[in-house]
Amino acid sequence: MNHIARLERLPLSRVHRKLLVVGGLGYTFDGADAAIIAFILPVVADKWDLGAGQISLLASALLIGFLVGALGAGALGDKVGRKKVMLGSLILYTSMTLAAAFSPDFWVLFVFRVLAGAGIGAESAIIAPYLSEFVPGRHRGRFIGAVAGFFSFGYVLSALIGRYVISPFDEGWRYAQIILAMPILAVIWWRRAMPESPRYLLAKGRISEADVVVSRMEEAVLKETGRPLPPVDPAPPVTSATSALAHASMGKKIAVLWSATFARRTLVAWVMWFCLTFAYYGFFTMMPKLLADSGMTVVKSFSFVFYIYLAQIPGYFSAAWLSEYIDRKRCIALYLSGATLAALGMALSHEESGIIGFGAALSLFMNGVYALLYTYTPETYPTEIRATGQGTASAFGRIGGIIAPFAFTFAAAQGGLNAVFSVTSVVLLVGVLTVLSLGVATKGRTLEHLSPTRHGPAADSNPLRTENDRTRT
Repeated sequence: MNHIARLERLPLSRVHRKLLVVGGLGYTFDGADAAIIAFILPVVADKWDLGAGQISLLASALLIGFLVGALGAGALGDKVGRKKVMLGSLILYTSMTLAAAFSPDFWVLFVFRVLAGAGIGAESAIIAPYLSEFVPGRHRGRFIGAVAGFFSFGYVLSALIGRYVISPFDEGWRYAQIILAMPILAVIWWRRAMPESPRYLLAKGRISEADVVVSRMEEAVLKETGRPLPPVDPAPPVTSATSALAHASMGKKIAVLWSATFARRTLVAWVMWFCLTFAYYGFFTMMPKLLADSGMTVVKSFSFVFYIYLAQIPGYFSAAWLSEYIDRKRCIALYLSGATLAALGMALSHEESGIIGFGAALSLFMNGVYALLYTYTPETYPTEIRATGQGTASAFGRIGGIIAPFAFTFAAAQGGLNAVFSVTSVVLLVGVLTVLSLGVATKGRTLEHLSPTRHGPAADSNPLRTENDRTRT
């Protein structure tokens, strides 16, 4: 019986919700650690008398590691499995974050932040492909969007830690990193029991192992509902892709990403991730420092940022909900357009009320786009290159995040917050135009329907042209 069809017929159940929570908790602490540097920066900059270049470099440290981690996770996730990468990435992140708490100077903190970033990058790149391979296509947008929404809880957590741990205590920036590392130990323990992706197992030709995973999910759903399972779709099974591509090197897989079949999708993914990550990390990493430099007290700037971070929550979950009714391509364009207008509003604002209002709107819309991208990117690639596709797009986006603090610092020196957010609005507009002109519609389609697996590393010489590719909207 077709294992994919058996997965696709299952209703969302406790087994899916458990995967959502355990996967999402990792994102919570990923988000918290990515955000906490915004609150650490003003403190250590004053403590160690850092220059503008050092501040920008430290702000980019996590993303430098993130780039390496995302690339490595994509390749390893397709080679050794999603589960092993998820466990290893969390162990790396936890150990390096704890080490960073005891940094004696700028360079030691920078190195440990880079290494912690490698763990976060691997984690973030692998979770969405992993979870998308368990969820029926009809629920995938809402489900993966909800998982990505756990990032917002991490940002709110970091704002609370910034206000109540970093701000009141001289060594609060050290305590904050210890606080963020410790709960991950529980998440690592819980993840030991998570199954390997059945789609990955099928792609590797490990049919019996995939059958065990699918059968256990079916048994869990039967036990929970007490009702017979829906009938299996009689459509012919999709081949299990034991082709050369399933065992190809990372270089060959990247070549396939840029083959005639997938080049358009890859271009959209890379541009989207670059534009959003540039705007996102520039905004969230540098905002407290920029506000403090503009004359606000550190405590007041931290309070402002808390409200802006709080707006992330409705951003993620509204986008996840809306993507089930509007195709993800158009939904991404809608939220990116909102972010572009909000950034323009911030560029034109001169009052604190305008800054916090437009800042909250920018936060909401950018996080809505992230919820959609974590669904959209992996679903446009087949199983054999799904983690590589997600990982490389995420890694390329981190180049934008690395550049952003330097660009924001330079723009602020030239024209203050107005210049910073004028640049932000232009970058986001590029993302809007790219997805509208080149994006592919994905709503409600199975992963196999979007990207059948009848191809190998030589995709350029034997491209797979699906009906979806010919009728993109």
